[in-house]
Amino acid sequence: MKRFLFILFVLCSAVLSAQTSDSIMAAHLRQRDVPISDGNSVVLLKTGHEKFVDLFEAVRNAKSFIHLEYFNFRNDSIAGLLFHLLAQKAAEGVEVRALYDAFGNASNNQPIKHHMHDSINALGIHLVKFDPIRFPWVNHIIPRDHRKIVVIDGEVAYTGGMNVADYYIEGIPEIGDWHDMHMRIEGPAVNDLHEIFCRMWYKATKEYLTGAKYFPAHKKVGNQRVAIVDRHPLRSADAIRDLFAEMLNTAQHKVLLINPYFVPTHRVRKALKRAIDRGVEVQILLSAKSDIPLTPEASHYVGNNLAKRGAKVYLFHGGFHHTKIMMVDDLYCTVGSSNMDARSLRCDYEVNTVIFSQKTTDELTHLFNEQLKSSTQMEKGYWGTRSAGKKFQGWFGNLLTPFL
Repeated sequence: MKRFLFILFVLCSAVLSAQTSDSIMAAHLRQRDVPISDGNSVVLLKTGHEKFVDLFEAVRNAKSFIHLEYFNFRNDSIAGLLFHLLAQKAAEGVEVRALYDAFGNASNNQPIKHHMHDSINALGIHLVKFDPIRFPWVNHIIPRDHRKIVVIDGEVAYTGGMNVADYYIEGIPEIGDWHDMHMRIEGPAVNDLHEIFCRMWYKATKEYLTGAKYFPAHKKVGNQRVAIVDRHPLRSADAIRDLFAEMLNTAQHKVLLINPYFVPTHRVRKALKRAIDRGVEVQILLSAKSDIPLTPEASHYVGNNLAKRGAKVYLFHGGFHHTKIMMVDDLYCTVGSSNMDARSLRCDYEVNTVIFSQKTTDELTHLFNEQLKSSTQMEKGYWGTRSAGKKFQGWFGNLLTPFL
């Protein structure tokens, strides 16, 4: 009997070791009831110019409805062009619904003012502010809606890391070019993204959107398998924290990641260390500068510790990388709105797309390698070159990991 159990154990171990990381991850997501669909088309939009050209063309071609959910619309020229175009479509009879986060708007240095909000609504655009900030204010700090989703006619969707702002095209004088990643998705996954928007719209307005008009049947339009991972503070609080940790835990050969505010929570940080310790090649790209004080030093502190453990950590000097991507074993990848910090992983509404496609993963890997040309590796002794003030900021920021 013992011999039989031993043989069974060896056979099971051999089967498990033969599984690739993408198949293990897909099985894990199914166990978590994360929707996975086949037959999708995914087009990466690697610059702000690419995103807005593609999005504006899809908006122009809309026939039935346009639904938008963003952390913020910055009051600048690109948002003005978008709202002008949306008003034209509303005049044609297209339903236009747009949701933006009140805190995201208030924290924006060019917010939508109250009178502008009313003027936009007067154009036929149903513009709604999620969770308006009112006295006593503090109860509105968390959770916030950090997602970026657009769904048009139930046929095409956009999601990723970009809000609506000029700096995605023009950059910011203080930090240079602003790098980010977005996607255009067609196929069955569109309905999965639209379900997330509709739940949030109902939460904000009590308007219930359902039926074939909003959720049409989809034919296969491509060969990419896609999973939509939604972080909802009540329904799926650990969804993206679990996603990141399991991607790292099941990686077999290589992990590449870019994330802007890199102060991972305890579980994700442990998964990174375990991956390094078992010989997985871990490469991390961090921005040398940031748009938020303290976060670069806190990120560099974490990066330095991982570099000492064996990761290859690079500092990007070509502007600011707001990109949120991870590639595993050249087999699959994730692109989304979620930062690797406590705010995204423990508090806010977020959405990440997992793409089980070597082609898309190769595209992102190529982008990662191109960005290394504008980067320097964090070598041993790097932290010793920092000033006492920078060291303190990094150490103190690391202490604040549960709150950043």
